[in-house]
Order: sequence, then structure tokens, then C-alpha cells
Amino acid sequence: MNTVLITGCSSGFGLETARLFLDRGWTVVATMRTPRADVLPRSERLRVLPLDVTDPDSIAAAVAAAGPIDVLVNNAGIGWANALEGTPMAIARGIFETNTIGTMAVTQAVLPQFRERRAGVVVNVTSTVTLKPLHLLSVYTASKAAVNAFSEVLALELEPFGVRVRIVLPGRAPGTRFGDNARALMKDGFPEPYAALAQRVFASFQIPGPITESRDVSEAVWRAATDPACPMRLPAGADAVALAAAA
Repeated sequence: MNTVLITGCSSGFGLETARLFLDRGWTVVATMRTPRADVLPRSERLRVLPLDVTDPDSIAAAVAAAGPIDVLVNNAGIGWANALEGTPMAIARGIFETNTIGTMAVTQAVLPQFRERRAGVVVNVTSTVTLKPLHLLSVYTASKAAVNAFSEVLALELEPFGVRVRIVLPGRAPGTRFGDNARALMKDGFPEPYAALAQRVFASFQIPGPITESRDVSEAVWRAATDPACPMRLPAGADAVALAAAA
């Protein structure tokens, strides 16, 4: 029976991905900073573990408790939307610490078992903002673009050991808590010179159009985990597919 470890399972993409892998017969190690077993269906194939991707001790404990796994899904992340002038460097460092360094650190902790078994898959969830620049997302985009580049080089390093690396790129997903979490960080608002721009940008988010559902992302992660022939980058969501085709 295959086992997947997924980070950031308390809501959104991570939660839906955990549900999908459970439905399809896998053993799931669902991790989150504050474990909540009630968000997932009861199953003998489910383990819910605490994991803070910014804490080396937490990472080591979670990987040890998980035991052998076949697939790692790096999904945990935080959002941010503001002009660079309105972004405290403490916030920027925190975003990179979670989105970029956190992905690297969890991957590094899992790689020895993959390399020794000469098998395994790493799936990194990033974003289609790395395909087309969007206003007010310079810091967030940089953190995710770094993961794309990291993943592509890592794939070269691990290929001789039979370990695959794939990238899933979701589009805009208003149905998740991503926007709410980003707004909670932005309690001090935008610098005044950028206020009008911010209003236009957030108004554009209300225009009807293709979006990404959590199920789109979980299906893309499933394909990345189970299909050795799938491409390195997998857009997830109607908007993401259209954007990737135009890029």
C-alpha cells in the first residue's frame, strides 16, 4: 500500500488532496501546524501529525513519525499581496521561510529514504503567478518562482536514483482560505501611492471567469504522484491551463 505525506492539510488544496488520496486507497500522513483530525474522514489509513515547515525539530519529528513514504507533497504556504514598498522585510523573510525554505527543508528530510530505496516522488505546489506577472505579488511570486527553479534542478540531481520531481501550478482559487490568510497579514493596508492600484487589482478579482477549484489541484497532484510520463509542470484549474497554454 502506497503512502503519501502532505503538508498544509488543514484546509484548501492540502485538505482536498488528502481526501482524494484516501478515497483512492492510499495511506495518508496529513500534516498541519495545529493537527485537526476532524477535518478528514476517519480511516485506518489516515495519520494526522503536527508539522511546522519553518521548524527543523518539527520537520524531523514528523518525518520520523511518518515512517517510510512513497510520495511527498509540499503544499504548505502563505500568501501576500502588497507593493514592495508596503512589505516589511520581516514579512518577506517569513514568506520565503514558509514557501521556499520550508519546501526545501521538508524535501531534504525525506530524500535519504527515497535515495536509498531508489524510488519516490516529490510534488511541489507553486502557482501560475510564476507564469504571468501580476501587480502586488512581487514577494509571493518570487517565493514560488524559487521553488520552480529549485524543483527543476532537484529533478536532475535525483534522476540517477529513480526519484521523480514534479510541479503543480494552481490558478486563482477564491474558494480557499488563501485570500483571507493574506488579508490577515496585511492589517496595515497599502502605502497611499499604491491605494488606487490596489483597489483596481482587487476589483478585477471579482470579474467572473475561469478559476481553480481545490479538486483541480488534488487531481493534478494525483497525476504527478502516479503517472511517471506526466510533464514536469502541471497546471491545475481552468484558468491555469489557459494561462500555461498562452505562456
